[in-house]
Amino acid sequence: MVGLTAPRPKTAPTRWEGPRALYDEMEHMVSRLWEEGPDALFGGRHVPSLDIAETDAAVEVKVDLPGVKAKEIDIQLNGNMLTVSGQRTFEREEKGKTLHYVERRQGTFSRTVSLPCPVEEDEVVAEYRDGVLVITLPKTEAAKAKHIAVKT
Repeated sequence: MVGLTAPRPKTAPTRWEGPRALYDEMEHMVSRLWEEGPDALFGGRHVPSLDIAETDAAVEVKVDLPGVKAKEIDIQLNGNMLTVSGQRTFEREEKGKTLHYVERRQGTFSRTVSLPCPVEEDEVVAEYRDGVLVITLPKTEAAKAKHIAVKT
């Protein structure tokens, strides 16, 4: 598909031009995807997957960061906003190789999430093992669930 279509101007059509215009636009998008990779259409941002779980005592955040070195991870806590950012790089030796697929993303990443409750900022612990970052954020006393006895 590479080279089958000429680059189109990046302006939106001002009027409905019928099925042919729709076909041309779809072909242009597919061509860009084929030539430039997913970054051409989806902005090139790497957004790591994460899970947030809550217990009576803490909030636990797990972030998938395969291939990222621990020293390249930055964790920031600002109020109830947690930001995990960094960079994923690959060392490639491409001499004598024909690359058929290059799907693994590299470059900078950042993920910011809102925590469900206040946490003790001075007691946060982060561990990184097997490509998974686990951040344990102990809840403040005010955020912990209170057990109330029922009188009979």
